[in-house]
Amino acid sequence: MHNRSRYRFGPLICLLLSGTGMLSVTTLQAEDVLSLDDAVSDALTGNPGLAAIEARALALAELPHQVGALPDPSLSLNVANLPLHSFSFTQEAMTQLQVGISQALPYPGKLALRSQAAVQEAAAARAEVEEKRQHLIRDVKTIWWNLFYLDRALEIIILNQALLQEVVSVAETRYQVGRGPQQDILLAQLELAKLRENAIRIKNVRENEESRLNVLIDHPPAGPIALPAAVDDNLPAIQSTQLLQLHAETSRQVLTAQQGRMHAARSRVELAKKDYSPDFRIGAIYGLRSGNNPDGSSRADFASIMFSMNLPIYASSKQDRAVDQRNAEWMQQKYKLDDQHNQVAAEVVQARTDYQRGGEQVRLFRQEILPQARQTVEAMLAGYQVGNIDFLSMIRSQTILFDHETQYWKALSTTNQALARLVAAVGAEEKIYE
Repeated sequence: MHNRSRYRFGPLICLLLSGTGMLSVTTLQAEDVLSLDDAVSDALTGNPGLAAIEARALALAELPHQVGALPDPSLSLNVANLPLHSFSFTQEAMTQLQVGISQALPYPGKLALRSQAAVQEAAAARAEVEEKRQHLIRDVKTIWWNLFYLDRALEIIILNQALLQEVVSVAETRYQVGRGPQQDILLAQLELAKLRENAIRIKNVRENEESRLNVLIDHPPAGPIALPAAVDDNLPAIQSTQLLQLHAETSRQVLTAQQGRMHAARSRVELAKKDYSPDFRIGAIYGLRSGNNPDGSSRADFASIMFSMNLPIYASSKQDRAVDQRNAEWMQQKYKLDDQHNQVAAEVVQARTDYQRGGEQVRLFRQEILPQARQTVEAMLAGYQVGNIDFLSMIRSQTILFDHETQYWKALSTTNQALARLVAAVGAEEKIYE
């Protein structure tokens, strides 16, 4: 029976030595595999939220020419000095049919300032599109890596279920020949039940994450997503925090957008000051007269020229307050820019710190923890075969290996998520690597 038990452990040890980090169980083979690059590409081309903000930017780009143009001229048709008792156009010499045209002329500089403010708002909108694109890429990568981790966790559960099933078989054999207690069987079955519970929980989380990613890449929310079973798990070296913050100052589009809004607010301050000066209106009227003069000659037509201007005499209650309002709005945008500078700097520091610490954790698992855990389990299995190790210790060693394997993939996933956040925080992927 001892030889039979040793033979039954052969497949178990083979399964064990195929362990973590090197698993290649395919997921959802019937579906097309969605790589990380494909997910990002689908999101950038199909995400409706990004399309909406792009449409807004296009709309704002059409404003500068509109607000910088003169107001439309006015055409007027008038009947002047018509006698009401006869409604005759020839009875009175001053009766005339008038045709006029007039044009409003804003004070010099107003149109240019309006156009300038609109140009700056349009530039801010274009920068917001780029910022939204970076956020979208970050969110897609974050969810994709979480799905990748969940797939690996499910693979580990499947592997451990096979291992424990083999353990159950061995424990049953030992119990039947009186070499092992029944509690070994019950303990192994309990661990199998725990694995099934973990699998149910992970599958539920995966379905939710799958739906979130489908929404971002404009796929049907309930559609299945299959990810590759293996990826390049090398973690690139990145630049120092100081250099990354300097790059973010020039590359981060949220700062560019806020600078545009601040400049637009400043242009509106100058425009409000222009309202202390009057606007003008000029026009011309041609008056047509019918009938003859007493000497029999035809009545001459009249021509009139108009000039008018508004009088800003209520400056204390209108223009002064408008300037104060625009100055307050400019200060608001300035403070928001200062706040966003601080937020961007904090995002860079936090993302880089998470990436560095995550990379250290990944290397620790890969080089030390996992090899030692595998060796421990192998030794426990060998010791259990010859009766030197109790069943509970062997199961605990396998459970610890399972936890370490899962933690390894979690660490790799969160580290790559931190890298995605770092790219978004800096605003340019090519500027973060050494």
